[in-house]
Amino acid sequence: MSDAAVKITDNEFLRQFETTINGELATIEYSQQERKIFLTKLLMPGSADNKKDTEAFIKAVLEEIKERNTRVMPTSPDIVKYMRKHKNRYKDLLPVGINI
Repeated sequence: MSDAAVKITDNEFLRQFETTINGELATIEYSQQERKIFLTKLLMPGSADNKKDTEAFIKAVLEEIKERNTRVMPTSPDIVKYMRKHKNRYKDLLPVGINI
């Protein structure tokens, strides 16, 4: 799955971002409070090429949140790890005073 192929859907009813990888559902669950979105849980299907697919999905979700001009509080370890790895690109998404 390449970055360009990542199509995400915001399932507001279930409060999760979704994408399909190899015909299976991958999700990032969230909770929204005021102008912050807490990314709480990442679930990837067993058929995913773990690192590559996971990073492409996280990147697509963070780019979507960036477009909404909303702050991000990552509580999922995988998302925290990704944001640390790409600190310069996503540090402006963190609420003021929060460092990861």
